Amino acid sequence: MSLFTIHARALTSLYADVEGVALTLHSPLLGTPGSVVERTNASGFRFYSHQFYNGDGKKTERYIAGPVGAPEADAAAEAVRQQLVEVKDLVPSLRLLGREGFNLVDAKTYATLASLAKHGVFTAGATLIGSHAYGIILNRLGVRGVPYATEDIDIARNEALAFAERPSQGFLEMLKSSGIDFVEVPGLDPRTPATSFKQKGRGRFHVDLLVPSRTDDFPVVEVPELAAHATGLPYLDYLLAESQMAMLAAREGCCPVRVPLAERFCVHKLLVSALRTGRDAKSQKDVFQAAVLAAALAELEPGALASAKEALPKRAEKLWRRGMDAVAKHIEFLHPRAWEELQGAAHS
Repeated sequence: MSLFTIHARALTSLYADVEGVALTLHSPLLGTPGSVVERTNASGFRFYSHQFYNGDGKKTERYIAGPVGAPEADAAAEAVRQQLVEVKDLVPSLRLLGREGFNLVDAKTYATLASLAKHGVFTAGATLIGSHAYGIILNRLGVRGVPYATEDIDIARNEALAFAERPSQGFLEMLKSSGIDFVEVPGLDPRTPATSFKQKGRGRFHVDLLVPSRTDDFPVVEVPELAAHATGLPYLDYLLAESQMAMLAAREGCCPVRVPLAERFCVHKLLVSALRTGRDAKSQKDVFQAAVLAAALAELEPGALASAKEALPKRAEKLWRRGMDAVAKHIEFLHPRAWEELQGAAHS
């Protein structure tokens, strides 16, 4: 038995090829590729529109340009057609990867994160963390782990995001441009600004905005460049110190996002699992994800965990030891090489 299996080399090569294209998509689609159609309004004005199904599963249209026949409008419509062809060419490969065990997100998650990517949030420095980042990290390592299920999207930023120009829309408006009707989630104290956003209605689909906390508290912090507020999370600065651009994959398409390095994600999961009190289910999920990554990294990238541990602040040592105690049952006998590397990192 093993906590992970390694994908066939042909599949990892295919994934790398598709990711290479995804990282060049500066204006990703927010749903299915769809098609370019011509429309006429009540006054007889003919224009081009992009028709597709959005993240909420609703058929929708977005205005492209007009009038039909004008050189600029025709060029704009042709550019969209070319973009649709490019994405449609990728979709069969994405679906194949999904069938073979690579992690694909659902339509809502894809539309939401593609919208943030379209607004330049990830290129400006924001990072996707949580279980969706874990799925992407497994994909990039070329391994298959136990499937995860979550309706949470966690977006984090360390320093102020480096936008070339300050966005005209705030974080909530960026989320809404996905086609999903997001609303703020009020806190227990009505005087405290919202740091979480959910789909309107009874659904549990939501997005949390996070920033580092310099202490072990969870303060609410203003994020002025996004016209929003975020919850402070201890040791998040450690996780966000090193990141990389990667591909978020779905059956509808793909887009570029930023995720942490695998080894820092693993170490941070051990810390967070020890921080959670009274939330056993989430703590166990954190420990298990750390175990899978530790097992894979020990085999595929030996030495990475030790390097990540060396960068851990001294004040985290107690949490690290508690996390080690929790993860031992998953890997000590099943993946002895990973356990040895974690023990070696503990003494580094």
